[in-house]
Amino acid sequence: MAGTIFLLLISAAFMTWRYLVRRPTAPIIDKIPGPAPDTFLRGNLPRFLSRHGSDFQRHVALDYGPVSKIHGILGRPILYISDPKALHHIIIKEEPIFQETSAFLKSNMLMFGPGLLSTAGDVHRRQRKMLNPAFSTVHMRSMIPIFYQVVHKLRNAVAKQVKEGSQEVDMLNWMGRTALELIGQGGLGYSFDPLTQDMQNEYGNALKSWFPNMQKVAMLRRFTPLFANMGPAWFRRFVLSLIPIAKIQKVKELVDTMTARSHEIFRGKKAALRRGDEELLRQVGEGRDIMSILIRENSGTSDTNRLPDEELIAQMSLLVLAATDTTSNSLSRMLQLLSEHPDVQEKLRQELLEAGAGDGLSYDELDQLPYLDSICRETLRVYPAAPVVIRVATKDTVLPLSEPIVGTDGTMISEIPISKGMEVIVGILGCNSSKALWGEDALEWKPERWLSPLPATVTKNTIPGVYSNLMTFIGGKRACIGFKFSEMEMKVVMSVLLSNFRFRSTDKPIEWNVGGVRYPTVGKIDNTPQLPLQVELLKDIKA
Repeated sequence: MAGTIFLLLISAAFMTWRYLVRRPTAPIIDKIPGPAPDTFLRGNLPRFLSRHGSDFQRHVALDYGPVSKIHGILGRPILYISDPKALHHIIIKEEPIFQETSAFLKSNMLMFGPGLLSTAGDVHRRQRKMLNPAFSTVHMRSMIPIFYQVVHKLRNAVAKQVKEGSQEVDMLNWMGRTALELIGQGGLGYSFDPLTQDMQNEYGNALKSWFPNMQKVAMLRRFTPLFANMGPAWFRRFVLSLIPIAKIQKVKELVDTMTARSHEIFRGKKAALRRGDEELLRQVGEGRDIMSILIRENSGTSDTNRLPDEELIAQMSLLVLAATDTTSNSLSRMLQLLSEHPDVQEKLRQELLEAGAGDGLSYDELDQLPYLDSICRETLRVYPAAPVVIRVATKDTVLPLSEPIVGTDGTMISEIPISKGMEVIVGILGCNSSKALWGEDALEWKPERWLSPLPATVTKNTIPGVYSNLMTFIGGKRACIGFKFSEMEMKVVMSVLLSNFRFRSTDKPIEWNVGGVRYPTVGKIDNTPQLPLQVELLKDIKA
């Protein structure tokens, strides 16, 4: 009861604050098509952000054209934009105007400190410049042996589980454990999971439960700006400890665990670097992990560009969180799709076996397998793991459109006036699956489309995605810095698994749920993340 009263009071304060600072929108905004608000107080947000909101999100993304509108708190309009020209303005040309929301930046700052996902402007630019070399193609080439070592442990563990014959296996569990270990070794030089037995790791458990717990407070996260500057950190923690809402206290507990372990790993890294190369070689990752490189590069840079320790530490948990569920859940989606398309699975297996990809290839050899590349791209096109990204305008501006849209009153609209403070959703799914861009089969999963030249409507439009004419990894200055890392992870995992196992669907219904990252469950009632597949060891291949 106390928690409900507290939530109502905070909601009232937040709504009043937003109403007072709200600026009027141009009349043309009222004519942009979209679903009617479910309620005046909360608009469409509960349905859009609900665990079962996938169909509604697809409806908003695909059924109203390249620009549509939903309603936020107190009827505040929120635009969903998938028009390539408008996206180019948001992501590239007018990036300084369209920033992450205050709630996003300030909540990440409070939880993790001043990292890439909680800073903007010059601070963000300086951090990204320092991090870029660790995510370069040159560095990825040196990471491939680490990837194969980890994934071969996965192969052996799954082979042991199915050695007596085909078995039902929760592949989401294995993909999550593997992705965490890959970013642990490759990103932090730290081992979370030996992949040989069930082993509890407090840091790993906190990271794995982060997104499910954050989904529970998705609406509350929008209130963060009210508290971000409420006195010093110790006072904010005291106030937070008084809030009688269990899901908020759970997030606080997870943050405390991640913060403590990040500091511990960081101190160990700095100590090893001081002791020299021999000590680094004895560590997990042999000093080739991203954090070791970052600390080493940072120590050798000028005082002007050097990052303080708090900024380095802030990257650690954010780095792992950003890399784990997105990659593991994309891999799980690929395995499900291959189970549903056995002909595609067999064709991919033949390519991998002929190349010897399951045993170990170089970065460049792996990158030149056309069908593997096509399956990765097509899965990331149709099923982006995190399709909701929001930006807010910091000043009045106008978004041009590639083609005019038809307003609700028949008016032709060729540009969209944006008022300061208006939120826009970057239309990742809408752009990736646009029939106007990709053709009438845009909603179908067809890996073969990547084996031929892409439509001119795709290549000639200024789609601002950093990866393969797709918006999956965003673009511009806030593009996913680790997309090459993720792509190589996926290719190594698929190479090893498909070379050694055959995957089939079970009779259990798989539902993909809305969250910070999409996740699968069995049916709509049970909310336990899982992906059961029938797994068979290929007897003629030694696991």
